[in-house]
Amino acid sequence: MPPADDSAVNIRTSIRTQLPLARVRVLDVGTVASDGVSRLLADLGADVLKVTAPGGGPGSAAQPTVAGFRVGAAVDNANKRTAVLDPGDPADRARFHDLVATADILVDGGIPGGAAAFGASCAECAEQHRHLVALQVSDFGATGPRASWQATDQVLYALSTALSRSGPTTGRPVLPPDGIASATAVAQAAWAALAAYFHRLRHGTGDYIDASRLEAVVQALDPPFGSQGQAAAGRRNTADLWRGRPRNQDIYPIFACRDGYVRICLLSPRQWHGMRAWLGEPPRFSGPEFDSIAARYAAGRELNAAIAELFADQTMAELVAEGQRRGVPIAAVSTPTEALTCEHFQATGALTEMDLGPGVRVAVPTGPFVVDGRRAGLRTPAVPDSAADWITPGEPASRSPAGTATATPGAGAYPFSGLRILDLGVIVAGGELSRLFGDLGAEVIKIESAAYPDGLRQAPPGMAMSKSWALTHRNHLSLGLDLRHPEGADLFARLVASADAVFANFKPGTLASLGFSYDRLRELNPRIVLAESSAFGATGPWSGRMGYGPLVRAAIGVTRLWTTSGTGDDGVGSGRFFDATTVFPDHLAARVTALAALAALIAREHGRSGAHVHISQAEAAVHALAPTYVLEAARSAGLPVADSPAVHGVYPCAGDDEWCVISLRGDDDRDRLAALIGAPLPTDRAELDAAISAWTAGQDNLAVAEACQQAGVPAAPMLRAVDVPADPQIVHRGVFTDMEHPLFDEPMPSETRPARYRRIPSAPLRPAPTAGEHTREVCQKVLGLEAVHIDRLLADGVLFTAAPSTGRDGS
Repeated sequence: MPPADDSAVNIRTSIRTQLPLARVRVLDVGTVASDGVSRLLADLGADVLKVTAPGGGPGSAAQPTVAGFRVGAAVDNANKRTAVLDPGDPADRARFHDLVATADILVDGGIPGGAAAFGASCAECAEQHRHLVALQVSDFGATGPRASWQATDQVLYALSTALSRSGPTTGRPVLPPDGIASATAVAQAAWAALAAYFHRLRHGTGDYIDASRLEAVVQALDPPFGSQGQAAAGRRNTADLWRGRPRNQDIYPIFACRDGYVRICLLSPRQWHGMRAWLGEPPRFSGPEFDSIAARYAAGRELNAAIAELFADQTMAELVAEGQRRGVPIAAVSTPTEALTCEHFQATGALTEMDLGPGVRVAVPTGPFVVDGRRAGLRTPAVPDSAADWITPGEPASRSPAGTATATPGAGAYPFSGLRILDLGVIVAGGELSRLFGDLGAEVIKIESAAYPDGLRQAPPGMAMSKSWALTHRNHLSLGLDLRHPEGADLFARLVASADAVFANFKPGTLASLGFSYDRLRELNPRIVLAESSAFGATGPWSGRMGYGPLVRAAIGVTRLWTTSGTGDDGVGSGRFFDATTVFPDHLAARVTALAALAALIAREHGRSGAHVHISQAEAAVHALAPTYVLEAARSAGLPVADSPAVHGVYPCAGDDEWCVISLRGDDDRDRLAALIGAPLPTDRAELDAAISAWTAGQDNLAVAEACQQAGVPAAPMLRAVDVPADPQIVHRGVFTDMEHPLFDEPMPSETRPARYRRIPSAPLRPAPTAGEHTREVCQKVLGLEAVHIDRLLADGVLFTAAPSTGRDGS
């Protein structure tokens, strides 16, 4: 690609300098697995210099391609400048180390990593330069019994338990779409690095971060233990966890209609009433018991048949319009191509035309960040930089002198100590966002409503608190406050004046309707950061839609990608789609929102005022699968597309419902597996699957994976949630810690940290609060209210406190 002219560079630089990370220098010497980390930082304004070896380095010829140009490289290296440095050239080696010495963040990938080729590993660079945040991203981490294993997305799905909940109730599990695991790992690694950089700003020293992609996916895709852990929810004891196949794939049913499919998501009684009226008020479903999800699910076969008959002769557009009118959450099950061309994405600027190469122009997802109402995403393709130098002025005063990083200031301190966050968020995307900050030292005050309790507060019968709440809201304070009461609004305004950030994930406009638009918040506190997320973003035709995760996935094409060619037992196609037991993209959206919020807080440390960031959860998901969407756009435009030659399969193993994943990335992996099996592998896919299945069927799934990995072929056993705490790599790396809560009989496995730091300690383990547990404490210590004043506000319903202490059985 020819170098950009000076005017283009100047425009790009002008746009970048207005973004929150404009004063951050990032040196990227990583691999395809870590390229997305620096892309996220570049989107937020960081000056990213990507170092490549002559010839492009490993993976430079990898497919898929469009007109011969690599899609993954184009997407993940956008907004960066690239420099070719030869590790064998003494001058280039010296130049590389000069860049390391003046960088803020070093992004490396693999073991031993790209930096090692220049004479000093990523860890050694961190030791030599105390200011540096050195991030090393590898498949399984730098240490542990499986540090030498290789991973694909499909291997990570198997080991993280995501695969065990994807597919029919019996039979072969269905692999989730390729790319979701990698995007999850990228967001987690970027969060870990940016938090360490904030720690550097506060305490003067950087860090070495050993980031494992497996650990990131275990914690942040569909965590077996965590917020809405699909496998562990509602279980009292870890030993009781279900080992069978998914049992609730029809909880968000999909129905065939005249031109495709639609999905509904009935949760509240009001939504059910709208659906019942749409059905013509059938007497069979008129009883009050159907206000509960459980009763409707129990009658699902009959109820779904009635809905299927109603929907069959109408179009997707007609059904969505009528559902919106009646207050029934509904979405068309779109293809990726339909999603790309929908009116909403076109209107919001979610897509950008980008040159993959000379004469090859295609629509590319812009990226999920919106800062102060402006897109902070894809600006330019990767631009060659022959000078291999920074365009961002250095900040020598903010850096500690280079030297040995022993007994450094700030070791043992949390990055966000002293930050105060007011959390209005709900369910997974909201609660997870504030937990990420609370786990790293922020004071998080959860604002709770007696009239509208958070959905995660719903506990199974006999339990005083849900595990999802306990795991999501550790390290929080709970303030029971009625924001709709004038005095409650006054108290919240006083809290805003002393806070650093407000987090929310209401439907757009809700916060303003409560009297706390961003303009109002900024009047109260010019330095405030407002971080919001919503299903479809703050603007555009879909911004006001009811947007639960299952509807987001349907509307943007993810559901269509998470599928097989079969037909469901009900005959209407619901069995074809297998994304019902995932909460993607909630956890990912929380981390993307956290990145944007933290970037705004970093800009504030650099002298700017506050900011308003808003993340579309739909666009976060589309960005996660950007190469897939680019390929779809290219096909629609008639451009030549070469798909990846990789073959990923799920194969039966010895035992009851035991499976393994094997990935063949290309001819080398095929040859290695053929040698292991002792026979040539067929080229026909059906015959290939049959041959591999015949080899795996009588073997233990772990034995198959170990044999493949030893031969250099990525493979893994399919794990369930109950298997994860004993997994040797997870145990060695200390991914989980036992978190105790007075309302639970036994400790709960809970994540220890976002990645392995050297200087930042593990998360504190303060138990999640009961509703209103800290109301008096916050009012006294933060607002300075006298006890008699608090008593009066409690009596008037402005405040509420926790109910009297309860036992573990809720009595």
